[in-house]
Amino acid sequence: MTDTGRRMPHCHPAPEQPDRYPTVARAEAAVRRLAWRHPERCRLREVGRSRAGRPLLLLSVDEGPDSVLVVGGPHPNEPVGVASALRLAERLLDHPPRPGVSWHVLPCLDPDGAALNAGWLEGPLTMRRHYENFYRPSFEEQPELLPPADADRAPMPESLALTGLIDELRPFLQCSLHGVDFGGAFVQLTGPVPGLSERFGRSVARGGIPLDVDSYDAVGWASPAPGTYLMPAPGGTGVSRALPDEPELSTWSYAGRHGGVTAVLEVPMWAVDSVGDARPHPAVRQAVTAAARVLRDRAEELSGLLVHVPPHTRRAYGPMVRAAEFTLAVCSPVADEWLEQWCAQPLTVSRVTTAGLAAARIPLRVASVLLRLLADTGGPAVDAARERAQGIVAESLDQLRHRFGARWVPVEVQTAHQTRAVLDAAACLPGRGR
Repeated sequence: MTDTGRRMPHCHPAPEQPDRYPTVARAEAAVRRLAWRHPERCRLREVGRSRAGRPLLLLSVDEGPDSVLVVGGPHPNEPVGVASALRLAERLLDHPPRPGVSWHVLPCLDPDGAALNAGWLEGPLTMRRHYENFYRPSFEEQPELLPPADADRAPMPESLALTGLIDELRPFLQCSLHGVDFGGAFVQLTGPVPGLSERFGRSVARGGIPLDVDSYDAVGWASPAPGTYLMPAPGGTGVSRALPDEPELSTWSYAGRHGGVTAVLEVPMWAVDSVGDARPHPAVRQAVTAAARVLRDRAEELSGLLVHVPPHTRRAYGPMVRAAEFTLAVCSPVADEWLEQWCAQPLTVSRVTTAGLAAARIPLRVASVLLRLLADTGGPAVDAARERAQGIVAESLDQLRHRFGARWVPVEVQTAHQTRAVLDAAACLPGRGR
């Protein structure tokens, strides 16, 4: 058996469907229409502004002593969150799930980032076009992450808007709608939600989506059931030393000060069935060493290519440059962690697959951003850098398609599962009024 593992049956064999995610503008127009059509049940308000002055809209549906807060679009390269937020709002108005609950839906937390990633949404949702328009901010510019108390920077306005909402609404449940490029569905929780794992598993099976049973995003975390992970408590252990302490410094844990639970709901754009394979991998050291070597070598190469981005482009596209630099900076520590810790222990096919996916995906992201930054620059050195970046993109896409068998999950399937997961999480928690 190779590290792609065994393939599981699925319901959607077409590789890339001509379906659509809504842009942020279209999603906001849609929630405005919902509020206008249902004034007896809906309230729409602006709860803040982004760094660039874009409005942050909140649609509230129904009233009751208990609140659920749903956050769409926390990462701009994960447009499923915006789509699912809109679908959930429509679902709530068509079929109220339970009395006594007020639902609060924020369609997009990071509209500035979404504007830098929006080009993909206007054409065919192919893998290549996704990366031609790729942008994901560095950690310090992601609104769900809060600066440490001793940091020399203030929280972003989007972060303050979200924490202000949490303080105002005191939700018993906060759902953050995320997506992964390649892999399977999983849920990360700040506290137990009895019964959710079983419902979540049935939902992914219904959609033909693999369940990520040994997620790279939750290495070392408690896993009460396959695909369900409990975040470590603030100040606890279990977070990768190669990355910032994300759970501790996030708006996810912030909801806990009011007794609320946060569910981070992940669904893939391209499914890789072997992330659902919990069997022991037969050649851990060989596979992990190869992944670490690819990640480190390509990061070094891309760091050398990034110097060709001219000063005027760095000034004009600062967020994209900072994102590329941040991503490259974590590659070597991640590769070291794999070599020092992962090679010496038995691992599942799922975990080894996620390492291979990361080794292909991370350089692909940086090379794609580099091509955007070099688009308006010429000269022999720049042309050579562009050609090599194009080569890395092509090689990475080929590997993801053919070695890992990545297959497109239609938007309808992604949003249907994510909407079910939100409703299931709310149904599994008693709330304060019951």
